[in-house]
Amino acid sequence: MKKLAVLLSSFIVLTQSGYSQQTDSIPLPALPRNKFTVRQLQVPLTLTLMGLAASSNADGSIKNYIVRERNEHLPGFRTHIDNYLQYSPIAIVYGLDAMGIKAKNDFANRTAMLIKGELMMLTTVTLLKNTTNQLRPDGTDHSSFPSGHTAQAFATATFLSMEYKDRFPWMPYAAYGLASTVGMMRMANNRHYISDVLLGAGIGILSMKASYWTHQYKWGKKKTAKLIY
Repeated sequence: MKKLAVLLSSFIVLTQSGYSQQTDSIPLPALPRNKFTVRQLQVPLTLTLMGLAASSNADGSIKNYIVRERNEHLPGFRTHIDNYLQYSPIAIVYGLDAMGIKAKNDFANRTAMLIKGELMMLTTVTLLKNTTNQLRPDGTDHSSFPSGHTAQAFATATFLSMEYKDRFPWMPYAAYGLASTVGMMRMANNRHYISDVLLGAGIGILSMKASYWTHQYKWGKKKTAKLIY
């Protein structure tokens, strides 16, 4: 059980470590465009490669280890919270903005980026599920790889992070911690292997970031008001 705890803790640290140097506590009078940098690929590509490596492990020892630990220590665990938690960052963004704590981008632009990121994520996940046809650990169906819930959670966590990291430097940690919780719940529910969760996380982050990198802001200029603390 200790090994399982260490492994899951490492997953949380990995998903957040790449953002410790990407936040800025100094408010700027104007918010810059979302420029692409190679460093921003570090976390999603690492998660993606780890997921692929765990899935292609010849004897399945890597991904089956957590399943065995789960069945031994949490055989009756079941929760539906992950079904709702995956969407919570969206509610947080629009909720904070409605309360006057303004997001980085206006309603039209951020909604366009959210929709585009969601479409990229859903298309990628659906294609991979239909192509790989992998059986879930609980044996219910053949749509295990990758985890759609985890991809959704990390996509919306990226959305929340991108909109509020300039105002609140701690927001990426909270957002990705929330997404990591969804990933762990998918494994605790015996719905996914760790390989499914790792790949889903990578897809979610990369899809939403790609949406921001490619956005053209056709609905007007971005906000230039100073951040108020």
